[in-house]
Amino acid sequence: MRKLSLAVSLALTTPTIAAAQAQSCRMPTDFAMPRPEPVRPDQVRRTPVTNYLLALSWSPQHCRDRRDRLQCGGQNGRFGFILHGLWPETNNRNWPQYCRPATQVPRAIIARHLCMTPSPELLQHEWARHGTCMARTPNRYFRAARILHDSVRYPDMALLARETTLDVWAFSRAFATANPGLRTNMFTVHTSRSGWLTEVRLCLDRRFRRARCLPHQRGAPPTARVRIAPPAI
Repeated sequence: MRKLSLAVSLALTTPTIAAAQAQSCRMPTDFAMPRPEPVRPDQVRRTPVTNYLLALSWSPQHCRDRRDRLQCGGQNGRFGFILHGLWPETNNRNWPQYCRPATQVPRAIIARHLCMTPSPELLQHEWARHGTCMARTPNRYFRAARILHDSVRYPDMALLARETTLDVWAFSRAFATANPGLRTNMFTVHTSRSGWLTEVRLCLDRRFRRARCLPHQRGAPPTARVRIAPPAI
């Protein structure tokens, strides 16, 4: 059996902490509204939905390279894992997208979900590209996304960020342990080219239950080293 480092061993036994989620989130009400994006006919794919992915992005890594005002400025909250999106999938890489013309997401719905996804533009994009393939309205799509997002628990990310010899296998163990019933083959871990954690994607079946990932839903290999940008204090 592979030996776990002290940091990972502690993360496996430490209760989950709020530092992996939004802290003191207070979003402004006067944010600029995003416009519906133009969609080319060749971007439209109406393939059958067979499963789903719940993509959770590690915000501290995003903010190392970008300075998005709402997400990275610090005035509106400190973010850990945020929801990138809830994606309808199929049994191969030909996933459905842009299934119907997308309306503008109402301001009230965007405001309600900014602490989950701190970007009006991303919320509009996720509705247009993915939500239109699985829900009739933005409200129903984001309600499902929020329920799933809120069901996820996290290991001690601040502790894991101090680990310099962490690999994907050890991180996956810690993440799975924080979520009873979740196995390491039910999610994938994604890193940047230089090995920094960017995203975790949970695989779901058609009833939104956690399921074994399909062969094409691959992330970083278990033996790959992974570094974690520390959460903001």
